[in-house]
Amino acid sequence: MKLALTLLTLTLAATLTTQAQTTLRIRGSDTLGAKLVPSLAEAFKKQGGKVSFDIAAEGSSTAFTNLAAGTAEIGMSSRKIKADERTLCRSKSIAINEIEIAWDMITVVVNKNNPVADLKKKQIMQIFAGDIKDWSELGGTPGPISVYTRNTSSGTYRDFMTMAMKGREYGSNSQKMAGNEQIVAEVAANANGIGYVGYAYAGARGIKIVAVDGSSPNPAAVKSYTLARPTYLYTNGEPTGTIKEFIDFCRGATGDAVISKGGFVPLSQMR
Repeated sequence: MKLALTLLTLTLAATLTTQAQTTLRIRGSDTLGAKLVPSLAEAFKKQGGKVSFDIAAEGSSTAFTNLAAGTAEIGMSSRKIKADERTLCRSKSIAINEIEIAWDMITVVVNKNNPVADLKKKQIMQIFAGDIKDWSELGGTPGPISVYTRNTSSGTYRDFMTMAMKGREYGSNSQKMAGNEQIVAEVAANANGIGYVGYAYAGARGIKIVAVDGSSPNPAAVKSYTLARPTYLYTNGEPTGTIKEFIDFCRGATGDAVISKGGFVPLSQMR
C-alpha cells in the first residue's frame, strides 16, 4: 500500500512537471497579444502543437519585466527593447534574443462622421501635442478635439511619439487608453475623437482611417507608409524545444497566412 502511494505521488509529480513544461507563458504588447498571437497559438495547436498557452497583453514594457522575472518564456513587443530593459534582463542573467515576427502600420483614426479624411504629418503632431485643439482649424466641423492615446506601458505610445511627433510629449488634453480596442470604442462613440491603433483594429465599426500626407496604410505597400514598423518576439537566449517550434511556426507559411488574415504584414512579404 505504501509503495503504491509512493508510485502514485511520483506519477502525479511527473504529470505536473510535464504540464508545466508544456505551457508557454507569453507576455507583453497589446497590439500583438490581444488578437494576433492568440490566433497563432490556436493555429499551432490545430496543426498538432502539444502545448497550452497563457497569454497576457498588457503593453510592450511588460514583456521585459516578465522575462526578467522568469514569469514568461516569450515576450511580445511592438517596439525594440530599450537600453534600460536590456540592462534589467542582463542583471537577472537573461540573455535577450530578438526575433522579428511581423510588420504593423500605426493607423490614425477618427469618428466615421468626421469630414476630415487626410492630415499632414505636421498637423498630426500638432493635434497630439495639444497645439491644435479644435476641428475647425483643420477644415472640419467646429468642436474640441478629443485625443486618445495608448498608455505609457505601450510600445505604440512611444513609437507614435517618435514616428509621428518628432519626440514631442503628448498634450495635457490627451486621454490614455489601455489598448487598441478601448481607443476604437472611444473614437467610435465621440464625433470629435481621434486616436491611433494597429492596422488590425482600423476596420472596426464607427471609425475611419485618416490618410497621412495623402497615404493610407496598405499591406501591399507597407514600406512606403510613414508609420510602418516591425514587431518582435523576445526570448531568453536562442529558443529551443516547444518555444522554438512555436516561433518557427509563426515565421513559416501557415503563420504567414494567420498574420496576413490578422491585419499584419508577414516577413515573407518584406523580403
